[in-house]
Amino acid sequence: MKLAPTLAVLLAAPLAFAGFTLKEMSPQSTACVACHKKESAAIYEQWGSSKHFRANVGCYECHMANQTDSDAYEHYGQFISTIASPRDCARCHEREVQEFNDSHHAKGARILGSLDNTLAEVVEGNRAFKTTAFPHGVSAAAVNGCWQCHGSEVKVLPTGRLDPATWPNTGIGRINPDGSEGSCTACHSRHSFSAAQARTPDTCGKCHMGPDHPQIEIYNESKHGIAYYANIARMNLDNPKWIVGEDYSAAPTCATCHMSATKDQPVTHDVGMRISWNNRPELSIRPEVGDAKLGLPGANISWEKRRANMQNVCINCHNANYVGAFYQQYDALIDLYHGKFAEPGLALYKAARPLLPRPQFANKVDFTWYEIWHHEGRRARHGASMMGPDYTHWHGTYEVAKHFYSKYIPELQELVEKNINSTDPEKKQQAEALNKLIEDTLNHDNHKWYLGKMDPEEKARREQQLKEFQKRYAK
Repeated sequence: MKLAPTLAVLLAAPLAFAGFTLKEMSPQSTACVACHKKESAAIYEQWGSSKHFRANVGCYECHMANQTDSDAYEHYGQFISTIASPRDCARCHEREVQEFNDSHHAKGARILGSLDNTLAEVVEGNRAFKTTAFPHGVSAAAVNGCWQCHGSEVKVLPTGRLDPATWPNTGIGRINPDGSEGSCTACHSRHSFSAAQARTPDTCGKCHMGPDHPQIEIYNESKHGIAYYANIARMNLDNPKWIVGEDYSAAPTCATCHMSATKDQPVTHDVGMRISWNNRPELSIRPEVGDAKLGLPGANISWEKRRANMQNVCINCHNANYVGAFYQQYDALIDLYHGKFAEPGLALYKAARPLLPRPQFANKVDFTWYEIWHHEGRRARHGASMMGPDYTHWHGTYEVAKHFYSKYIPELQELVEKNINSTDPEKKQQAEALNKLIEDTLNHDNHKWYLGKMDPEEKARREQQLKEFQKRYAK
């Protein structure tokens, strides 16, 4: 396959900036456009409104393939691939792709071997969806659910076409046939690849929503979200520079805080560089710890540095005292959740697991503990991180406490009762250990109210507060 001179230059010398412009459109892309203008009018229109169009970057520049590529197929005399992967985008957007590759987003598909995906494949699903790449079947719940946000491992058929269980897919951590990870179109939807669209909170809300990570719902109820929707016309989303405090000041979006430029910071495509807590696990961890587990360079960037990066965004709209006090509130909520529920809850679960008779998620206790930390505990922590009081409290700590005391503890006590008199010495010993741990937990200052053992002074103070409240609002 012989390349046009402009394409040969493009492939031979990848550029580290996004402002590259071809002198003229290549003959290959000209031929593509002539057909797609008739056959795919919507795609043609989207591309026509993009910066790619103005830079003479057409279909072929993004979809070109070598004949030896695993996903290459011949299309009207040219070898192309369906997927334009981050590796393809890096020919012009080298810095952006490198930052993305260094982020947790790019590793999203590693959920494929996780506990969450086991739920979708086994507990929720079956192997009834059979394709060429999955002759033994795969769960439609995983294909249509988990994989669409986290990304699938795209399988290429002998024809060069893509297996329908793995494509279409724009999951943020998609594993591409060329070995690259990620999908730029998860945020910059093809074929306009709009920066303005990527800057809107609804783009992030495609995946960051729902019972276990409701960031879009939290944002919508927060002052930030209220200000955004009241002032969309003032957001200047199409502005190429889009620096907060210079190009707009009416409200922040997700991109403002996590990715976009400030007067002191450039745009970043590593969304973890301004996050000081990773709230995904049972116990929140510092982001550099999570980066180290994934082998990411962020392992060398401290949470203090990342928090300073975020505070540099906040300071454009808030003063230093406000920002500092917010972080004290946020950290206090993390400490509360950890000390009162997550640490003892995790210890209790580990002690209970050997006594549970069936595989994980075949017992009530498994689901109860999972939802306490994975759903309710995450909601509380995410709610506090984004100033969403309803998600912090009613959808968060209230749900955690309700299920900890009304479901989790009683279920564990029932497990003890079933095994404390077992003829199996090992089970008896495990039940005794769990029983002691339950008693120690409930007799801690955090929980002894549950046993009617509230400190007398604390009880007296609360009774006095109740009298004052009743007097204040008495009719």
